[in-house]
Amino acid sequence: MYKNRIADILLERKLAGKGAVLIEGPKWCGKTTTASIQAKSILDLGDSEILKESKTIMEISSQKLLDGETPRLIDEWQTIPPLWDSIRSAVDKRKEPSQFILTGSSVLPEAMETTHSGTGRIGRIRMRPMSLYESGESNGSVSLKELFECKEMQVQDCNLEIEDLAYLICRGGWPAAVTLKNKEIALDQALDYVDSVIDYDIQRVDGVRRDPQRVRRLMRSYARNTAAQISYATFKADMISNDTDTLDEDTVADYIKALKKLFVIEDLEAWNPNLRSKAAIRTSDTRYFVDPSIATASLGIGPNDLINDLESFGLLFESMAVRDLRVYAEALDGKLYHYRDSTGLECDTVLHRRNGTYALIEVKLGGETRIEEGATNLKSLANKIDSTRMPNPSFMMVLVGKGKYAYRRPDGVYVVPIGCLKD
Repeated sequence: MYKNRIADILLERKLAGKGAVLIEGPKWCGKTTTASIQAKSILDLGDSEILKESKTIMEISSQKLLDGETPRLIDEWQTIPPLWDSIRSAVDKRKEPSQFILTGSSVLPEAMETTHSGTGRIGRIRMRPMSLYESGESNGSVSLKELFECKEMQVQDCNLEIEDLAYLICRGGWPAAVTLKNKEIALDQALDYVDSVIDYDIQRVDGVRRDPQRVRRLMRSYARNTAAQISYATFKADMISNDTDTLDEDTVADYIKALKKLFVIEDLEAWNPNLRSKAAIRTSDTRYFVDPSIATASLGIGPNDLINDLESFGLLFESMAVRDLRVYAEALDGKLYHYRDSTGLECDTVLHRRNGTYALIEVKLGGETRIEEGATNLKSLANKIDSTRMPNPSFMMVLVGKGKYAYRRPDGVYVVPIGCLKD
């Protein structure tokens, strides 16, 4: 059985200070389960019969749908959008925390974001598929929190082999897959997820009909360009070779926007530090799915394919590392970024916390040459940062896939296998 979700702790904390908390994230990532643990009553709008009845009741008395022991979970609330304003109003009137938990697999309608966002009343939690620590594959012997606190790290063992990593990338962090002992069946979860997005979810997210074949081609292109900074023009060129109809960049942008609304895509923003040098910082987002298994499923590849193609393996391992670091960043009140400048210097991830502390983290599949390359990049970036205007990094790390030990190099850079990491 997997460990407690980090989102469980975040939800408890948010509820203590907010009248309502919205849990957002891709479907099948465990939002309802996490919410149900702390809820005292539930309105399940994911049930078609309950949804039908609730829409009728909503026209008569929205308050009736909100009655129940608190915290009251309203699952898939976005199926009845007017509920948002009713909940916001109820929070204002009750003036007490822990009244409602909302879950949703798509973002707020744009009109609500601008006119009734719930700011100050409704807290938000972003939930993702499970990290390796939450699913039990990481032993958690290296804590990011303790590294930020400058606690000494002892040498730690890691037992994950290259075959394990390939399987975990393809399986993903979907709770239903994590609990399955049969690996072949567990791998089906991501395939089913991609089919559902293409054939159903992309149509319902905003009521706009989209061509399923275009969605499939776009997702394949996204998968091939994982961990890269690719323009819409490149996606268009990748898709149009098999598209007999007119396809422009606006259409590509619309499809990507819809996938972002469903939390299928989660690109990584650029970090903008204060530098000593005059190097221009590249601001393009790096392309990622919310889970690496979406990429492998979109391409129709499995663990053996990754082992036979180390270049693709490395990029998709980076995608898994970004997923895990994003989960851990939430627990540390931080956010993940990437860095690249006009000189070609890159840093795969920067974990920046609200208190101003940050860590520079390079991601490498493994091997001494790659580790040395990552450490060199980290030190080069650290030397560019203007320490008179912002602090030095709390630590620098090369996060690896294949590695027997977690340790600290003589130059101060940590080398940590992903199978040792936790928040």
